[in-house]
Amino acid sequence: MVVREAGPGGARADAGAGAGCGTGAGVHGGGCTCGDCPLGAREGHRRAVADLLVKREEFAAGRGLPAAVAHSAPASRQWISEELTQAAELVAERGRVEGEVRLAGLWRRTVGVVWAAVVLLLLAQALTAIEAGWTAARTAGLAAALVVAGALTAASWFHRAWGGALAPVIGEDNRLSTSRAVAAAWVLFVAYAVLVLAGRLAMAPGRGERDVLVSGLALARGAGVVTVLAVVCGVAVLVRRVVTLRVLGQRLQKVRADRPRAADLLTDDSGRGAFADIQYVVISAVALTFAAVRLVRRPDRLPDLPWGLAVVVLVSAATYLAGKYAEGGRPVILSVVRAREVGDLDAAVRTGDDIEIRGAGFVPPGAERADRLSRMVVRIGAVNVHVPLVPVTGGFRNPTDTLLTVPVPADVEPGRVEVQVVTVAGVETNRYVIDVVE
Repeated sequence: MVVREAGPGGARADAGAGAGCGTGAGVHGGGCTCGDCPLGAREGHRRAVADLLVKREEFAAGRGLPAAVAHSAPASRQWISEELTQAAELVAERGRVEGEVRLAGLWRRTVGVVWAAVVLLLLAQALTAIEAGWTAARTAGLAAALVVAGALTAASWFHRAWGGALAPVIGEDNRLSTSRAVAAAWVLFVAYAVLVLAGRLAMAPGRGERDVLVSGLALARGAGVVTVLAVVCGVAVLVRRVVTLRVLGQRLQKVRADRPRAADLLTDDSGRGAFADIQYVVISAVALTFAAVRLVRRPDRLPDLPWGLAVVVLVSAATYLAGKYAEGGRPVILSVVRAREVGDLDAAVRTGDDIEIRGAGFVPPGAERADRLSRMVVRIGAVNVHVPLVPVTGGFRNPTDTLLTVPVPADVEPGRVEVQVVTVAGVETNRYVIDVVE
């Protein structure tokens, strides 16, 4: 059994408890903390998060400090920061394991959703055929649905370790990509529509009916759908290029998520609702619904999406693309001053003093958790100083997106030195020069 320490004085957790709870009966109880099953990974992550929150609240209330460091404010802050950092590292490890387990099991849920949709289509066709009777169009629609569902099932199996059928719409930051999801929805719909026409063409008894079905694929009939398909696919490719270039150019900070969530389609990296993403998904869903109704009413041609609705989708896509260009920005230091406690005299910055770094963009979206905040670094001259975690009730007072407080270590030589912040995403701020006196 492999035993991992949560920290000095922290709780122990079994990191390799497969031999303890996964053997024998093969049933994992509710207290399992191993990473070999969804229940164990989820429970282990939940417990690690709970332990971290308890520690943070205790330290914020001034409890839990050993007597050896309680008399010194700098020593207390350093000890608390180390304790929280070690607890946060355990949370990050458990979160990574849980994310991998959930991602590996996602393909089964996607396959279940796909075949549930096929069953619903069959039920809808059966109910509507009670009076009108079963037609060739219904057979073609059901056959096309079976082909698409079979293809998605096969794709899910081959990509089962990366999210199944959702693997193409999961971005490099391990979040669901809005642009790719919208493009994939339009691709699947157009493929389904073409398969319906192909099925009807295969069952057409006469040459005249076959000619009508072939003419249903004419560009004049489906120009709106084809245009929308081309634009949304182009936006998906262009957004990936834009994000990649902005990240490499340090103009956009991206932090990897533990696992993809459905909410990623409507929110930014920090989990807040994003207008550009929401309007793109909503308008695309409305247009797809309209096109699906047109396909049901006229299954002998591509859905003739009206140009007015197609232009609305194009405007929505342009808004989404503009939002991607506008988001983000490089972190910047605006000023650095000596931190002054109540009752202290005003003085110059010396080694051992705390300095306040004021600016913007220090905490990128999605990096508000303790395990990520603990990786922030301030470079003072040639010395790298890890930003201490200062807890308060419900969160952290340090670091924040606009203010960092760090001590000036004794290794910093007196004189003019440069201060620079390195964020969790690896982006460096501008250099700010301060004077350190003896």
